[in-house]
Amino acid sequence: MSPCNCVLRGVFRACYARFRECVTKEKYMSKITLERFSNRGGRVAYGRKDEEFIADFYLVSKRNLDEFDFKVFRYHFLLGADWRLCCRQMKIDRGTFFHSVYRIQQKLGRVFRELEPYSLFPLDEYFGGRVYRSLPKPSNKVLEMPLRFPLRAPLLQPSIERVA
Repeated sequence: MSPCNCVLRGVFRACYARFRECVTKEKYMSKITLERFSNRGGRVAYGRKDEEFIADFYLVSKRNLDEFDFKVFRYHFLLGADWRLCCRQMKIDRGTFFHSVYRIQQKLGRVFRELEPYSLFPLDEYFGGRVYRSLPKPSNKVLEMPLRFPLRAPLLQPSIERVA
C-alpha cells in the first residue's frame, strides 16, 4: 500500500507553507531550540529550527529533482513566479508546466515523508513538538498514511538514570 498522489501533494503543500512561514518570519523572531540526547553525558545541542528547516527543504528538493524539475521548482515555488512567467522564461506550454508542478509536488511529498533518519513531515515532529504514535479511541475511523519504513523511536525520550 502506498498513499495516493493527492495525499503526497498535501504533504508537500504543508511543508511548503511552513517553509514560506519560516522564510517570511522576521529574523529577530527566530529562536534557539535546545535538544537533549539520552546518552550518559546528558548532552544538549542547540539549533535554529526555522533556518534548519529552510536549508533542509531546499537541499532535499535540489538533491531529488532533475534539472528541468528543479528549474520549475526554483522559478515557481522559491522565486514566486506565476505560471505565465514560468512558461515564458522556460519556453514551455501551460500543460507541460502544470504537469511538472504536480509531479514535483508528488515526488517531494513522498521524499519529505519517507526521508531517513529524520523526515521533514510530520512538521510537529521536526520542530520538536509532542509526537503521538497512535490515534485516540474516538478517532479510530481516521486512516493513517502508511509508511514505507517501520516507525522509529520518538525524537525525545525521557531518560531515567539512577544515581548510585
